[in-house]
Amino acid sequence: MSMTNTTNTAGRTVIEDAVVEKVAGIAARQVPGVFALGGGTARAIGAVRDAIGQRDHGQGIKVEVGERQVAADVVIVAEYPVPLQRLADDVRSSVSRALEQIVGMAVVEVNVTVQDVHMPEDDADDAAETESRVS
Repeated sequence: MSMTNTTNTAGRTVIEDAVVEKVAGIAARQVPGVFALGGGTARAIGAVRDAIGQRDHGQGIKVEVGERQVAADVVIVAEYPVPLQRLADDVRSSVSRALEQIVGMAVVEVNVTVQDVHMPEDDADDAAETESRVS
């Protein structure tokens, strides 16, 4: 018995919004110069999730999904001194490409909000705060 592959098979594909957000989040994180995704509260919750091994790849991403089109809003924290306009353009391109290629939908728009800039010395300040000041 031979099997024939037909492309006219009836059926429906549903891609959940959370999946679209995850794809967009992974694409945004891959852009050099993106330190983190999401606002302060989302990053704090994300740090807890990372600590227990349940990273939310859709953190900082909001999508509006139609039948054939998608729009996305991305909130990022940039690494200093990356040029912010170029970084936003790179994030927009990466997210758009991923949504078109992986999700298979036309991208109407990708809005990028740079909410903060991460300074390298911020990590040193955080480490100093966790050290005990007394013995």
